[in-house]
Amino acid sequence: MSQTTEQRPNTVTISDAGPSRKKLSIQIPAETVSERLRESLDALMGEAQLPGFRKGKAPRSLVERRFGPAVRDEAKRDLVSKAFSKAVEDHKLQVVGDPTSETLDKVELKDGQPLDIELDVEVMPVFELPNLDGIDVKKPTMSVTDDMVDEEIKKAQINDGRLESREAPEPGDYLTGRGIMVGADGTEFYNINGAVVQVPPADRNGKGMILGVMVDDFSAQLGLPKPGETATIKVRGPENHEVEGIRNADLTVTFTVERVDRIIPATIEQIVTQYGWPGVEQLREAVRMRLNQRVLVQQATAMRQQVAQYLLDNTTMDLPERMTAIQAARTLQRQRLELMYRGMDTTAIEERMAELRNASASIARSELKLFFILQRAADDLKITVSEAEMNGRIAAIAAERNVRPEALRQELIQRNQIGGIFQQIREHKTFDAILSKATITEMPAEAFNTAMAEAAKARAAKA
Repeated sequence: MSQTTEQRPNTVTISDAGPSRKKLSIQIPAETVSERLRESLDALMGEAQLPGFRKGKAPRSLVERRFGPAVRDEAKRDLVSKAFSKAVEDHKLQVVGDPTSETLDKVELKDGQPLDIELDVEVMPVFELPNLDGIDVKKPTMSVTDDMVDEEIKKAQINDGRLESREAPEPGDYLTGRGIMVGADGTEFYNINGAVVQVPPADRNGKGMILGVMVDDFSAQLGLPKPGETATIKVRGPENHEVEGIRNADLTVTFTVERVDRIIPATIEQIVTQYGWPGVEQLREAVRMRLNQRVLVQQATAMRQQVAQYLLDNTTMDLPERMTAIQAARTLQRQRLELMYRGMDTTAIEERMAELRNASASIARSELKLFFILQRAADDLKITVSEAEMNGRIAAIAAERNVRPEALRQELIQRNQIGGIFQQIREHKTFDAILSKATITEMPAEAFNTAMAEAAKARAAKA
């Protein structure tokens, strides 16, 4: 009986390759390589169909000559993937990104010869947590005013308003059409039919968003195109975009208008009827109750942000040298879910996300640093998340967005964001565990805002 692959262990050497980066030098034994190639070719023999031969009846030498390169390439990818996973498990590496290799594509898999590969991978930074006991935290006291209720009802009137078709757009109107984003070399990043952009209203000073990217002179470049017309937008790619090819790239976006619409807000009476309230006063009371819940969320957020700043100011670590696509996407997903939890409406969230993509590299690295700190703190504090907590958070966000929890859950699954909800709850519980040991001082919202502004000014002076 021949030895199994598991009985022929790989040779693995791990060395430092930079801040939070490891180099894995792996040698896969010749026996393992030969066995994997034989298995691949055996499987192919039964399926291969070549001219002049029935399916599965072509000579082995002919099949190997015809499909050999593809078989070796697939076998190499499989061997490398398994070897990497085994090395990570055996050496307990806390990997935070996909491995990269400058030589893997050049290495050829040969029967009877070992496979030598070198992989670089980013890992969780090694650092010490600061003291988490007795942190000074200020808690703003806030109350819901009639003006806040009026503003929330105005938002509902817009959200539930009707679309009125227009022949030509004016500032504030919405354009629907096909948006195509390409790089300077012609690489197509997005081609979206049914994309929607808003002609910037007067209070935006010409700034607007298209295909998730904020453009400072959007109004000037867009103009007022009618249905059938195409606008061309030139923009520099955001530094922290999820798609690496877009970052700091010269981009061209063409937008062909298919439809122009204006939102006609619903009347208060229509809102009352649509949601089944007995009258306007009952609607206002329901809105006030929702805003009171939102105030509690905002209070918690304000205190968590202070804890986050303390953790950032008092933790030293060497971050990975580059912001990978996975890290950028994770940071932006974290921010998106946080905005949803705070009750921000969908349009405002997308605009805020575009602004976050334009944020400086230092802000993006602070977010990445905070992610690592909270992971470590959650582990130390033994923070867990239950299914009931997941369901409760989804229900809370669904209530803010006026959708059914089941519908929101499906949306989160389709966008691959369920894991983000788990992470959000775990981080919030970590913050709250730290806050349970903090020294908390209550103060009016105005005094709180002044104190936070002075603290930010002091940090800037030290930088």
